[in-house]
Amino acid sequence: MPQREPLVEIRDFRMDFGQATVIAGLSFDVLTGETFGFLGSNGSGKTTTIRALLGIYRPTAGTLHIAGRPFSPRRSVRLGYLPEERGLYKKESVIDTMVYFGRLKGMTAPAARTWSADYLERVELGDKQKARLDTLSGGQQQKVQLGVTIMDDPELLILDEPTKGFDPVNRRLLMGIIEEQKKAGATVMMVTHQMDEVERLCDRVVLLKDGAARAYGTVTEVQEEFGGTTVTVRHTGALPASGSFRVLSDVEGLAELDLARGTDLGALLAELMDAGAGVSQFTPHRRSLDSIFVEVYGEQAGE
Repeated sequence: MPQREPLVEIRDFRMDFGQATVIAGLSFDVLTGETFGFLGSNGSGKTTTIRALLGIYRPTAGTLHIAGRPFSPRRSVRLGYLPEERGLYKKESVIDTMVYFGRLKGMTAPAARTWSADYLERVELGDKQKARLDTLSGGQQQKVQLGVTIMDDPELLILDEPTKGFDPVNRRLLMGIIEEQKKAGATVMMVTHQMDEVERLCDRVVLLKDGAARAYGTVTEVQEEFGGTTVTVRHTGALPASGSFRVLSDVEGLAELDLARGTDLGALLAELMDAGAGVSQFTPHRRSLDSIFVEVYGEQAGE
């Protein structure tokens, strides 16, 4: 398989606002055709980075390129950007708004109307075509915004909290749409706090903290960096103090143990049994990104 080239390249990016440094020496790539997770707590610099990448902010130092050059609406790849702050015309109808944005993207009015009607049916908004946007719920408006974002088959999708405010059913629906975009050849850069979405969709991730990369690599590489393996243990007796693991959680006899590097699973099970822990379930698995996120950001993760 040929090596994929970077579509997004960020090198030694620094961003100062007055005397405050928001981003300090940030570097990472997003490869063509991959889904990339851009992760961090509120205030870590994610939105600042995206705005600098798209030319909204001028960086203090460093380079931010899309397809080998600074972003330009006329010269760069087809871009679909879903910002965290939504940008729809609330007093217009759903279908008229989507057709308007389709025209801005170079579609003919009939083509934009047909595409929009089909999309609205798919996301269960077919009966809302003529409704004013300000009469829709936040989740319904989000579906319209996503449709506007993907309607011209973008080569690069930048999605800032795409499932914010969605119930589990609608989250699955939109995750399916994003997966389809990737299969169609789009490169996806996704900002989210939903770690299950990241584990399901993303090839690689960067964790941004205090304006710098705290971790960067494939999902598996990041899991390995932070311990890699956890074990779910159902037990009846007390867990012993041990240098082989630390207890991440223990609720009603169901514990999650984070293993020290190099811990042998068989030896650990024997250690627990010898200590009288009364183990009836012992299931190893890779450490979840959710627990890593909490470890990296601590109280910030709840902001």
